[in-house]
Amino acid sequence: MAWPIARLGLALGLSGAFSSALTGAAGEPVVRRFHFEAAPLQAGSVRVAPGDLYSVERGYGFEAGVPAVYFTTHLPEGNWKVTVTLRGVTGGGLATVKAELRRLVLGPEPLAENETLTRTFIVNTRNPRIALPEGAPARRVKLKAPRETTQEAWAWDDALTLELHGATLSAVEIAPAQVPTVFLLGDSTLCDQSLEPFASWGQMLPRFFEPTVAVANHGESGETYRDSISRGRLDKIVGIMRPGDTLVMQFGHNDQKQIAAGTGGPFSTYQSEIKTHIAAVRRAGGIPVIVSPVERRRFDAAGNVDPTLADYARAAAMTAEAEGVAFIDLNAKSMVLYAALGPERSARAFAAPGGTIDNTHHNNYGAYQLARCVALGLVEAKLAAAAALRPEFRTYDPARPEPPEGFVVPPSSKFTQQRPLGN
Repeated sequence: MAWPIARLGLALGLSGAFSSALTGAAGEPVVRRFHFEAAPLQAGSVRVAPGDLYSVERGYGFEAGVPAVYFTTHLPEGNWKVTVTLRGVTGGGLATVKAELRRLVLGPEPLAENETLTRTFIVNTRNPRIALPEGAPARRVKLKAPRETTQEAWAWDDALTLELHGATLSAVEIAPAQVPTVFLLGDSTLCDQSLEPFASWGQMLPRFFEPTVAVANHGESGETYRDSISRGRLDKIVGIMRPGDTLVMQFGHNDQKQIAAGTGGPFSTYQSEIKTHIAAVRRAGGIPVIVSPVERRRFDAAGNVDPTLADYARAAAMTAEAEGVAFIDLNAKSMVLYAALGPERSARAFAAPGGTIDNTHHNNYGAYQLARCVALGLVEAKLAAAAALRPEFRTYDPARPEPPEGFVVPPSSKFTQQRPLGN
């Protein structure tokens, strides 16, 4: 799944016209309304016809060349309250909406043929520019090319893209949302994976919140705490963070490689780099949250989960305790989950490109269960963000997960057999 690098031109300084179009003469935010059916238009609404394909000049439209419904509109960086009215397809279906790079924001919900459903959720959009003091040299996040400039371009393009399953669009309303943000930062097990069958817990988490909190996923495959600093991802986050916002951080898989390379270890550089992140978040008035690395799928001869990241989980816990910050032990929770599923059935939680089980990276089912573990961790840590979780997602027992056999999140339209960066 690839988009032209030119798509990122909007995010690299060409979006001023679109930003100004979202404010009125007195600077008040403008609500954008799109209608997709023949009903009379509301004042200020835009009629979108089935053949209206997205282009930079039009500023909205359906994405061409993808075998699914994707609707995109220009929007500057920020949090957006999105209200969609969906209509059931012929024969009915499971209405599902994903935003940007497959972030689950709605459903799946049963929707009968021609029935309508209106729901509201929050979507965060971003660009690579790093906010700096006036007069400082311009900086941008060092995006990975071609990964982030092609197949992940939708994450950085000053536009909002909605992906639909089991329904058609009747109307979309978009307005600026002044809500707290939960930022996510981590590796391939947390970031927005763009292609099936891979998925991460970070891209499932937005579904669990009421439309009073935004989730902004700044994770990237193959990265470490050290990469977060050197590539400007930490600076990007703290530059737009507001007091009271939260940063949830989970690294470890790729940091582990520094041992063999002789460039770091769990109880030295790893802990030091965690502290650098904590200090930066605190200076910005934010709330840091440390998450221990989700475990890989490995069982011993007796059928017990065989840990591969124990030292990094311990180092994360020790640092959180020493620094007095919230801690979510996802490493422990994931092992409980895998043990509950067992050596064979646990494979149903992991991606299997080309039929080969990837014992590090999850599929939609596994990502969803791990997101439930993280939501539980937010509640257990008594974090303010937990109050915005939808009631049904405030409790969970990883020892009694939903059965994989009945789980459904409709897959997106593009697949790959190439594993994400990192292990």
